[in-house]
Amino acid sequence: MRKFNIRKVLDGLTAVSAVASASSAAQQQQAGNRETEIQETLQSEHFQLCKTVRHGFPYQPSALAFDPVQKILAIGTQTGALRLFGRPGVECYCQHDSGAAVIQLQFLINEGALVSALADDTLHLWNLRQKRPAILHSLKFNRERITFCHLPFQSKWLYVGTERGNIHIVNVESFTLSGYVIMWNKAIELSSKSHPGPVVHISDNPMDEGKLLIGFESGTVVLWDLKSKKADYRYTHDEAIHSVAWHHEGKQFICSHSDGTLTIWNVKSPTKPFQTITPHGKQLKDGKKPEPCKPILKVEYKTTRAGEPFIILSGGLSYDTVGRRPCLTVMHGKSTAVLEMDYSIVDFLTLCETPYPNDFQEPYAVVVLLEKDLVLIDLAQNGYPIFENPYPLTIHESPVTCCEYFADCPVDLIPALYSVGARQKRQGYSKKEWPISGGNWGVITQSYSEIIITGHADGSIKFWDASAITLQVLYKLKTAKVFEKSRNKDDRPNTDIVDEDPYAIQIISWCPESRMLCIAGVSAHVIIYRFSKQEVTTEVIPMLEVRLLYEINDVETPDSEQVPPVPTPGTGSNPQSVVPQSHPSTSSSSSDGLRDNVPCLKVKNSPLKQSPGYQIELVIQLVWVSGEPPQQITSLAINSAYGLVVFGNCNGIAMVDYLQKTVLLNLGTIELYGSNDPYRREPRSPRKTRQPSGGLCDINEGTVVPEDRCKSPTSAKMSRKLSLPTELKPDLDVKDNSFSRSRSSSVTSIDKESREAISALHFCETFTRKADTSPSPCLWVGTTLGTVLVIVLNLPPGGEQRLLQPVIVSPSGTILRLKGAILRMAFLDTTGSLVPPAHETWREHYEDKDEKEKAKKRRPVSVSPSSSQEISENQYAVICSEKQAKVISLPSQNCIYKQNITETSFVLRGDIVSLSNSICLACFCANGHIMTFSLPSLRPLLDVYYLPLTNMRIARTFCFTDNGQALYLVSPTEIQRLTYSQETCENLQEMLGELFTLVETPEAPNRGFFKGLFGGGAQSLDREELFGESASGKASRSLAQHIPGPGGIEGVKGAASGVVGELARARLALDERGQKLGELEEKTAAMLYSADSFSKHAHEMMLKYKDKKWYQF
Repeated sequence: MRKFNIRKVLDGLTAVSAVASASSAAQQQQAGNRETEIQETLQSEHFQLCKTVRHGFPYQPSALAFDPVQKILAIGTQTGALRLFGRPGVECYCQHDSGAAVIQLQFLINEGALVSALADDTLHLWNLRQKRPAILHSLKFNRERITFCHLPFQSKWLYVGTERGNIHIVNVESFTLSGYVIMWNKAIELSSKSHPGPVVHISDNPMDEGKLLIGFESGTVVLWDLKSKKADYRYTHDEAIHSVAWHHEGKQFICSHSDGTLTIWNVKSPTKPFQTITPHGKQLKDGKKPEPCKPILKVEYKTTRAGEPFIILSGGLSYDTVGRRPCLTVMHGKSTAVLEMDYSIVDFLTLCETPYPNDFQEPYAVVVLLEKDLVLIDLAQNGYPIFENPYPLTIHESPVTCCEYFADCPVDLIPALYSVGARQKRQGYSKKEWPISGGNWGVITQSYSEIIITGHADGSIKFWDASAITLQVLYKLKTAKVFEKSRNKDDRPNTDIVDEDPYAIQIISWCPESRMLCIAGVSAHVIIYRFSKQEVTTEVIPMLEVRLLYEINDVETPDSEQVPPVPTPGTGSNPQSVVPQSHPSTSSSSSDGLRDNVPCLKVKNSPLKQSPGYQIELVIQLVWVSGEPPQQITSLAINSAYGLVVFGNCNGIAMVDYLQKTVLLNLGTIELYGSNDPYRREPRSPRKTRQPSGGLCDINEGTVVPEDRCKSPTSAKMSRKLSLPTELKPDLDVKDNSFSRSRSSSVTSIDKESREAISALHFCETFTRKADTSPSPCLWVGTTLGTVLVIVLNLPPGGEQRLLQPVIVSPSGTILRLKGAILRMAFLDTTGSLVPPAHETWREHYEDKDEKEKAKKRRPVSVSPSSSQEISENQYAVICSEKQAKVISLPSQNCIYKQNITETSFVLRGDIVSLSNSICLACFCANGHIMTFSLPSLRPLLDVYYLPLTNMRIARTFCFTDNGQALYLVSPTEIQRLTYSQETCENLQEMLGELFTLVETPEAPNRGFFKGLFGGGAQSLDREELFGESASGKASRSLAQHIPGPGGIEGVKGAASGVVGELARARLALDERGQKLGELEEKTAAMLYSADSFSKHAHEMMLKYKDKKWYQF
């Protein structure tokens, strides 16, 4: 820890000195200039980093529990996470520090507490009465492994079964062990000569708390009398037991077995089962036993007043049902319903009207926890329909490949997306309200709307309402439906540049104001969408094919003239722009037999019906060139005011006018430089000085063969290239020497990696050259070698002229240099405020003729204040690369501030964001640091070690947005949101929902006159008398170790008045006393241990030197 702190201090000192020297140099250079006058309001105290909420399905779930009074659901995972769900919008995430798998969860029903049992043999008591639940106590078992726990309703004694077959009893108030132990050999006695196996079930008889039913894995079940400390009955069966369940009257219980059978036993007839059922076994003739089936992993037995009981089970299918999906079986009377699930069943619970086990259960729903989903089945309706799930658990429906986050969106945007998304909802759900309805919402302190967009491996895009720390899906767009689906492998000769998922989304560019959307996919395709509330049928899908080349041939020096493969850009006509009607995917091979001029995917040539929402404006595809597949797109930008979209890869850059459907620019990266190319480009050797980068990839992916270059984002290697600093790259020299292949037909992959890729694109209205006196529309291009180039855009007037006259584009000659690949660019005005790119405001595209006439007269709205600025006023360009950030004054192009962000690592994501009516640069580094810098002076404001880059998923999805918000995909199924704003951190407690609410416990069932008179009904038990220290003595200290939790006792003090409050207060007093005594006992034990170890060491020393002479010492 110290080492880290010292390094942090040194980094801070060097950063400060670097800023000081940069700023002092700038001040000397720009003495008296306006740029030094900008008042920066952001200070370090405005920043604080903390996690806010986690959304999505719990990754790798392992345990399930439900509180039937509070109506709260808990899910535990294999990584030690705990997710709690109440009413829609009330969610909570907690984490066990050890990270061990959660094997079981038990609510203290209506007490606001939960016990978790972990695979590392620890028990934890969670306090749910605070907004952020915390552990009150932990108990670590040292000698035995926990296999099953049971906590009876309204009891403070937890039964803990172990792998050795013993049962220990824990007081959940003090979290100490009772001296009362049920040993396995006492329980089975002479019924079996061998060990019965681990405890797989514990429950008390619903009608008699003094009788405990214990199920052992081998097939033995014991009914144990707690008072007399002996077994009343023993039930033996040949097949292993997986679970046991009681009938509420306590006269019968049911067991599920490993051969797919259920055995129903009468309590007082231990010799043989009352009934044996094989739910999925084929009944054979001649009275033979049915064929064995797969194990029934769990069974529940629930009764109803009005009809037959329900027997609900998972597993048990016959072995010949190969390929059949996992099933939940509901047996009710003579009917058996088999409900197929999409994923394997982890656990299920039946939700009942009463928490009392000795009353008619009246089941109304079943919660089924699947490997990747949560399903609720309505038992009260015919056909058992499922409830519509209101939680955002479908993030991973198809694997997430990219993410974008937008805060402070236009107010009409969420309602617009919701209204088109509402039409996509499935029908046939249960009519009832979602039954998990506990907790209360937090106070909404944010007034702005937030939207998250996720891109997926199947080509779908989802829009989510993320306002006020909640998440709700708004609308889903399927981009793959524009392409022909390949029915078999013979049909897809062109998609073989991708292993699978040829439609996977890689980059999303979205303009919230105009609602224009542009996506880039893994098969080198770009699709532009326009938002409309009307349904349309597109007869012919507009399409362009672009031939983007990387040709350096024998260029040895920067000043050699390049012969461009296309006519001069800007003429408006271009052989690469193919208009849709012809669908030109026919010339699939060139004269020498190599695949040429073919896109990777085939666009549908039949009419396409497009529902309200996002509708296709244009499809652009890169094509194969002389046997060389198109390279994946590394950057993308759209501008609605200019009607342009631009994209680039490691070959070059292409710009398209999507209004006129023409290609305006198609240049190799080298051609962008013209005669100013500073690099010596040699065709057969990868560049050794700089690291080429442009996106995301496996760190070890140095020399993949060309066919593997375009992998799907969900396959083993990531598809885009991850920027790595030069020092971390594998030594390219060695690898280069191993290649002896000719470049005639295809470039080696290492050669591709060494190319200069386009890594950042930004449309803006600013000064393009030093001599400019006024800002004009332009495009700023950043490359992986740290170069920034400026392209001038000459746009025709608006209205009809915009569709008739060509857009003229020309390089400006301006070149700026930074260290590392360019990640982000933005522009500030004279006052230091952000200059947003010009945009059009959204309007319905398919309008009446009168409206269209008005629209033609309207100019696109430019919100850029620069157009109204005085000529003398300047702007500032903010450029962030993997290594450093620079602020450049325009039009003079002087670097006025510079900050080296990192020397040893590299920036994965950099965003220029607004916070507290000001702006800053936020960066996430590969070494796990999150940093913010003031603008324009680039003063360090925050530097916190947050999380290391453990996998590419984090790098691919991490993004910052305005108002101090950020997110990333923390697991394949979950989004983690965080804030770097001090204000949000302070308000977070209010915004979080409450899990625990005051609810009166239902009344116990009435025993009835005759049962009371003749001693029938439920028998209660004074467990304190049996398990307390006075009766059973103390447990062995070495058996388990008590660990006080960080949650402390303060959290429990939130209990309110009434019976619950009194009970809590009584428990609190006991708890405090128990904790003090426990601490004293622990200190004594520690002292005894240290004395013991000292005497042991002294004895060892004495033995060592006993027979040695003085000169041998």
